Amino acid sequence: MGGRTHPCVTDKQFGQMIYSPTISTIHPAIQPSTYFNKMKPEKHSLLPINVKFTPHINAIMKAIIPVAGAGTQLRPLTYTQPKPLIPVAGKPIISFIVDRLLMLGVEEFIFVIGYLGDKIKEYIEQHYPDLNKQFVLQEHRLGTGHAIWSAREVLRGADELFIFFGDTIVEMDFDEMIHSPTSCFAVKKVAEPRGFGIVEFDPQDKVKRVVEKPKIPMSNMAMVGLYKIREVDALLAALEHNIAQGIRSESEFALTDGLMRMIEQGIPFKAIQVNNWYDCGKKETLLETNALLLDKAGYASSHLPEYDNSIIIQPVSIGKDCRISNAIIGPHVTIGYNARIESSIVKESIIGNYASLNEVVLKNSVIGNDTSITGFRQSLNIGDNTEIDFR
Repeated sequence: MGGRTHPCVTDKQFGQMIYSPTISTIHPAIQPSTYFNKMKPEKHSLLPINVKFTPHINAIMKAIIPVAGAGTQLRPLTYTQPKPLIPVAGKPIISFIVDRLLMLGVEEFIFVIGYLGDKIKEYIEQHYPDLNKQFVLQEHRLGTGHAIWSAREVLRGADELFIFFGDTIVEMDFDEMIHSPTSCFAVKKVAEPRGFGIVEFDPQDKVKRVVEKPKIPMSNMAMVGLYKIREVDALLAALEHNIAQGIRSESEFALTDGLMRMIEQGIPFKAIQVNNWYDCGKKETLLETNALLLDKAGYASSHLPEYDNSIIIQPVSIGKDCRISNAIIGPHVTIGYNARIESSIVKESIIGNYASLNEVVLKNSVIGNDTSITGFRQSLNIGDNTEIDFR
């Protein structure tokens, strides 16, 4: 499939560079239905049963997926592994997002990369080779609004834009969002609203205000990281204004502030509540999300080989070419491919690709790729390329 080079655009004030090394294209002879049949989501896509989605056929839909964050709350795992590539219930977080957007009929993808961006780019190009995609570099992490603004040259003039943050997994009526006549965002009630972008409503339940991480929240309805924007150029203008005027929230240029400027200009927004929002931002919530998804139909591995003298307690997801012997695995365990587990007990944990566990007892643990652990009983959060011997 052919490619082309996108011109480099540099912003002097913020040192931003926009680039798209390769843009995969769809041949004109391939009809949309053919393309989407070809680009079936990876196994275990987050698709509610008996829900039919009808892509919007009157506009070319684009999606931007900001994945430039450092994932500091998941360190040390994210020192070497970008958060969107951490596996949950059998596949990386970012695959849940891309698969979902493909099912919704999105035709063009923009990934805003930064920290460990080469790994994300490599994963997308390897697992979605035919995806119509561009990569935009956010050299300085100055906030969610700044991430969107960084891609302004490839977003201008878009008919419709989905914004889907790279650590967001949700279940909701996506068809309602697709067919909304106005811009909209996904929301859910939260117990502690001060840590989120919050939506306030007027007496008629219409969106009147959005606030980023308010000190005194006037609502407990939080935006969960999924948006559909119909007035794309108005959003870019709002972000441009906020950046030029230095309008920040907690030292960052927030997307929420750009949305608020659009609301002040009279652009209507609709809030759509999600059924479930799976948080992948911290070790504890990441493991909880892994367990919740494995409990759902279609996520756990159903046809596993016979492992030597081992007991598998479902639900679990075990990757290809794993060697497991004299072990008890599960419940709620995700194991990457080519892992080796011997004489061990593992439950409620996520184990990376090529990890090696020998004579260990683990629970509530997240273990990175290429990690070796021998002789230990504990709860761990271990990054990639680590070797630990407790004997």
